[in-house]
Amino acid sequence: MFVFSVSVEAQTSSENTPKIYLVQKQNGVKFIGEILSSDAREILIHTLDLGDIYIPKHEIKEIREILPESNKQYITEELFATRYFITTNGLPIKKGENYIQWNLYGPDFQFGVADNFGVGIMTSWAAIPIIANAKYTIKLGEKSNLALGALAGTGTWAYPKYGLMLPYVAYTYGTRRNNINFSLGYAEIFYEEENWDIETNAENNINRQMGRVLFSVAGMAKLNEKFSLVFDSFISPWGPDVTSMNQEPTEHYDPVTQSYYYTYKNVEVTEKSKPLALLLPGIRWQIDADRAFQFGFTGFYYDTEFIPFPIPMVQWYRRL
Repeated sequence: MFVFSVSVEAQTSSENTPKIYLVQKQNGVKFIGEILSSDAREILIHTLDLGDIYIPKHEIKEIREILPESNKQYITEELFATRYFITTNGLPIKKGENYIQWNLYGPDFQFGVADNFGVGIMTSWAAIPIIANAKYTIKLGEKSNLALGALAGTGTWAYPKYGLMLPYVAYTYGTRRNNINFSLGYAEIFYEEENWDIETNAENNINRQMGRVLFSVAGMAKLNEKFSLVFDSFISPWGPDVTSMNQEPTEHYDPVTQSYYYTYKNVEVTEKSKPLALLLPGIRWQIDADRAFQFGFTGFYYDTEFIPFPIPMVQWYRRL
């Protein structure tokens, strides 16, 4: 009787446990949750991240049940979880998962061209600068991912003599709901400095380059089905010495005219780079699987002084 009672209780508990399904749309968007209702036109699914969602039947590519022993490991894959405010992380973007990030200063396009490999391009509304990027993700474990990437840009039509290179590596621990990310890179800027040689009375432009080590700590924490806390940062504790050309005057006295006159010569001046940091705390509202809105504040740290930026960071995400 005891064995029979335990068997019946286990069966009843199993029957009362809702079944979890993976619903994939024709455009690749996936939803995971309990199907509350289904008719000839649409289904109603309750997801952990986005709540109740109606999906028309003609938009559905596949419906698959997730077994009880594996549903705890299944997490709705939010596409925009690969980004914070500015930096990216080690989480992979899959083939066909494309999105745009609208900023107040301009758009940022990202494309999943293959599993674990994505490319993108970002710019301002004036197309100054234009920066291309690429990222390849290596899965190290269930919650560990490593990304190798690079950014390359130009000052385009306004500053064609300016260029940028930023190779980086990023390590992310966690899931698309909660994660922490550490990034390390080296930013190199190439430019041509205009210089007028006083001694030869001719223009003598100098090709220069300046680089800094960049370190970033970023993360995301899901508060509920719709909202997440987001933090991003750029930290550069040191950089190379900065060299510039100054014109130094020399005073002379003319005994004939009994007056003073000056001559100038070019003098190279070297200064130590000062530490700087960019801090971006904020919050993200996941409107639905295709859209999100992000709002945050920006703070600068430069030469032992913290400077708050008066304009907030506002971003809109949209699946392409």
